[in-house]
Amino acid sequence: ASIPGAIIEILVKKGDKVKKDQKLVIMEAMKMETTITAKTDGIVEEIFVKEMKIVEAGELLIQLSKEN
Repeated sequence: ASIPGAIIEILVKKGDKVKKDQKLVIMEAMKMETTITAKTDGIVEEIFVKEMKIVEAGELLIQLSKEN
């Protein structure tokens, strides 16, 4: 996460194929909803957060692996 906030909704699950700029997570920060998107194409390897969890700036939310 680039800023601290609360995870509102996780839009993917482990094993999902995602494309660059696809929405992954919606979080609330400073009373505004922010969408976190994929920086690259890949497969969701691990999800480190749960909905309604408070996260800190710099915390890893989702790990993607490259598609083969």
